[in-house]
Amino acid sequence: MTIYSGPVFDMARQQFNIIADYLDIPTDDRDRLLYPKRAISVSIPVHMDDGRTEVFHGYRVQHHLTLGPTKGGTRFSPDLDVGEVAALAIWMSWKCALAGLPYGGAKGGVACNPRTLSRRELEAVSRRYMQEMIPFVGPQTDVMAPDMGTNEQVMAWFMDTYSMYHGHAINEIVTGKPVALGGTEGRREATGRGVAHLVGRACDTLGMKTQESTCIVQGFGNVGSVTAYTLARQYGVRMIGVSDHTAAYYDPAGLPLDAIERFVAEKGVLAGFSAEALTDPMGLLSQRCDILVPAAVERVITAQNAGTLRCRILAEGANGPTTPDADVVIDQRGDIFVIPDILCNSGGVIVSYFEWVQDLQRLFWSESEVNDRLLRLLDQAFAQVTRRSQAEGISNRTSAMAIGVSKVRAGKQLRGLFP
Repeated sequence: MTIYSGPVFDMARQQFNIIADYLDIPTDDRDRLLYPKRAISVSIPVHMDDGRTEVFHGYRVQHHLTLGPTKGGTRFSPDLDVGEVAALAIWMSWKCALAGLPYGGAKGGVACNPRTLSRRELEAVSRRYMQEMIPFVGPQTDVMAPDMGTNEQVMAWFMDTYSMYHGHAINEIVTGKPVALGGTEGRREATGRGVAHLVGRACDTLGMKTQESTCIVQGFGNVGSVTAYTLARQYGVRMIGVSDHTAAYYDPAGLPLDAIERFVAEKGVLAGFSAEALTDPMGLLSQRCDILVPAAVERVITAQNAGTLRCRILAEGANGPTTPDADVVIDQRGDIFVIPDILCNSGGVIVSYFEWVQDLQRLFWSESEVNDRLLRLLDQAFAQVTRRSQAEGISNRTSAMAIGVSKVRAGKQLRGLFP
């Protein structure tokens, strides 16, 4: 029995067991590789605007510190639990190892709905969460970043809270913060920019012309929207479908992306943009397109709908959007090129690493230098994954996971077991 449960953690464990079997990892080595080093649960009492005191629950899971400090986002979500946080931390470990970053995976968050909180309440939740985490995090222990429901402002509050406790500015405790506080140029766009770049690499691999390709993006938050804009404007891809948690639109002739961008910038959501082209959000995944980008939440492509996908490239902008049972269906089909999540959305943590390095050195790079370094690392990881996939006749996901898990395992073997 462990404290980790729920469908998201079960999925992470199932994925790991598949790779452990493939790599022939001995049974007595598996739990040490899979289960997190540390999990923290805290209560966060906050004075609400109506005079009540409400207690929120916060979590932080640090998967391993074998290769360096842990690294991972902090999400504010109503249904967050420790099992989900642990799964995300595990995936982050494989992602960092695949990208060659000196990090272990971490994840954290607060079970709350940031959309229903006032700015003062959101700041109070953010600061109290960081205050409770101070004994467990640090620039050489665990570095936080934004995730679903958090942003640059929340990271600024995190940094200030941690810095006030220590008596001086410690910029490197978080990444994804405003540039004025030691953030890096290009961080906000990094994940979506990386997804778009890897889609371009996949198109090259398959002999597809991006200017003649169509795309559907499920999840129009930061990652999905930047992916859509970059694919459309830089690669000439026709965007025919977009959705968020409020609405979905589909038009095979192409959607007015500029108008959508202006509307979302003003309203924050897609709902109300137009009465035309509305479609069923889940049905959007099964519409015909060349490129499908699930960029919302976990477990949206399952064994039930995997057979209905009509895309050539599946670019996983979200963490864990495809279940292991769906992978079996997709592998059997053999007609979909998957860019797995630990590769596809790694642009965010790569540029977060750049931000951390710049803060430690107090030496900052231009946005063009950041982007150049990002694309080089993405290209290296893409080449590793596709080369191993082709050489061993395995899926891209199996290849990516095998590379990430093997690097972490090698580090643990070299360091040994203390004491």
